Amino acid sequence: MLPYFDPEYENFSQRINPPRVCIDNSTCSDCTLVKVDSMNKNGILLEVVQVLSDLDLAISKAYITSDGGWFMDVFHVVDKQGQKVTDEKTIQHIEKALGPESNLLGGAKGSSSPGRSVGMHSIGDHTAIELKGPDRTGLLSEVFAVLAELGCNVLAAEAWMHRARVACVVYVNDAASGQAIDDARKLSRIEHRLRHVLRGHTGGGGAAAAVRDDDGCRPVAHTNFFSAAGGSNTHADRRLHQLMHADVEADLDGGGGEAEEDRPVVSVEHCEEKDYSVVNVKCRDRSKLLFDIVCTLTDMQYVVSHASVSSDGTYGMQELYIRGKDGGTLEKDEADRVIKCLEAAISRRVSEGFTLELCGRDRVGLLSDVTRVLREHGLTVTRADVTTVGEQAINVFYVRDASGQPVDMKTIEGLRVQIGQTVMLNVKSVPSSSSSSAAAAAKSPGQTPSSAALSRTSFFSFGSLFAKLRA
Repeated sequence: MLPYFDPEYENFSQRINPPRVCIDNSTCSDCTLVKVDSMNKNGILLEVVQVLSDLDLAISKAYITSDGGWFMDVFHVVDKQGQKVTDEKTIQHIEKALGPESNLLGGAKGSSSPGRSVGMHSIGDHTAIELKGPDRTGLLSEVFAVLAELGCNVLAAEAWMHRARVACVVYVNDAASGQAIDDARKLSRIEHRLRHVLRGHTGGGGAAAAVRDDDGCRPVAHTNFFSAAGGSNTHADRRLHQLMHADVEADLDGGGGEAEEDRPVVSVEHCEEKDYSVVNVKCRDRSKLLFDIVCTLTDMQYVVSHASVSSDGTYGMQELYIRGKDGGTLEKDEADRVIKCLEAAISRRVSEGFTLELCGRDRVGLLSDVTRVLREHGLTVTRADVTTVGEQAINVFYVRDASGQPVDMKTIEGLRVQIGQTVMLNVKSVPSSSSSSAAAAAKSPGQTPSSAALSRTSFFSFGSLFAKLRA
């Protein structure tokens, strides 16, 4: 007779040793310490960093160890204003997401809600649409125009444009019913129109389609649909990395397209003593840098066992000890591949030009109108982040002149006049790599390195406007 095996045995250690999180505002004078310890599992580091990144917390320093069966991390973080994390809602969100009642280890407390969350806000019932294809001026405007014309209300969206490619995840519902779109004929019409916009032409139907370029290697256009209840619940930023990662894999020998001073310095060495591959990264510090690095390594099937993260206020430095899931270290060709993929992942979120922050009452067609105005003024969008909080739309567009020239201030004033009539508009200049970061920090002698770096690289700083919406 076979011995009895309790199906709950695997969860026993998890129940007696649940995840623990401590929010420490007393140890350091200039930052908050977030201490997490838990049983180890594959991907847990990415989940923790994802929670902190979704709250726009800047990580100025971190100590990570997850060798063996236990996971222990300490993160030094500040909020968007470069201050300690004191907002009670934010602290409660971290404790709920990473503490004993969380789903950090999976399965113990039930699955998380299928609804997409933006920071601490849920967008409810929706259909997710994934798009990938060649980038061109005005593409985003055409995509949003098609969705508005077909009666789709955009609840949230994220779009990245990098190396002449675009990847976008859009969360929509039916404008008439407010529910996810489940009508097969309507989905087919949306897919057909979007594939046409992306210049994908095939005779094949179905919920997912891709067209390949002349060499048959790189997908030219790709569309995919998921419902909130039954589809992919992958984090949006992670999914964008995955969509663009395939292009890096198809073109590992291609040029980076970034200026030499912008390019991150990535190296991979072998640690004989501990039998690890050591990944060293040095680049300009910015928001969500650690997330982008950990996300890329995780999706490439590497495990980060130890890591140290620091910032001098201008540059961020990461040292990560990794192995493959099989326990092996990286061969020469694997190391070269990791370097190329990390360089691309880090560069995707680097933007120059202007940031347009818009806030106004949400309505069907708002994004179509705004992006059309940008196109008419000769501006191309390099990144977009769209969220909806209640009835308010909060949109961030990173734009530059389509010709590559500096944006004329007359153009900016024209945008203020045309767009500012219906929504609140804030325009910010994104510091270029040629500007002196150290000089900027020197102008504020009382500012800490972590807050100085944040003030230069905070991509989603709405200040009191966003705080009022959350209150």
